Amino acid sequence: MTTATQNLENDHVYILRLTDIMAAMVMKQSTNIEDFELVVNLIRKFADGFHHAKEEDLLFPKMGEKGFSPVQGPVAVMLHEHVQGRNYVKGMADGIARLRGGESGAINDIYQNLAGYAQLLQSHIGKENNILFRMADQAFTTEEQAGLLEQFAAVEQQLDSEYNAENSIAKIESLACRYL
Repeated sequence: MTTATQNLENDHVYILRLTDIMAAMVMKQSTNIEDFELVVNLIRKFADGFHHAKEEDLLFPKMGEKGFSPVQGPVAVMLHEHVQGRNYVKGMADGIARLRGGESGAINDIYQNLAGYAQLLQSHIGKENNILFRMADQAFTTEEQAGLLEQFAAVEQQLDSEYNAENSIAKIESLACRYL
């Protein structure tokens, strides 16, 4: 991996795989609460806690140094969509709690939030890979890309070992074996 944006695109491969799993869970009308909970944990700890942390704490501020505003334009759109994604995850978690409490109708809320998150992230990742990251590639020097890569590695070192990149990818692949 030679650039920070390539590192982020590599994460996207697995996040997109997770969105495919989520769509399949809805299509197959899964009722497996443990799998729903695993999806929520993978989003919160890998997609959001790890990947979005690299974007929000490191990439976007570096883009800000290059004149990209966090309140309007492409970075602002990405930040807004991250918030939307977190709202879907909260909806999933709330639905799971209600389902665990015996409210059978909560399954529909889980499906709605799974599908909404999957659709949002598929579109979001397309915009990042094809537009935002290409803008970053044009703006950053080789040294700045390398510096971001070092910072990304430091973020990974802080992850809970159960949900580090390697273990998260293994969990995604395990779900894929069941749903795809």
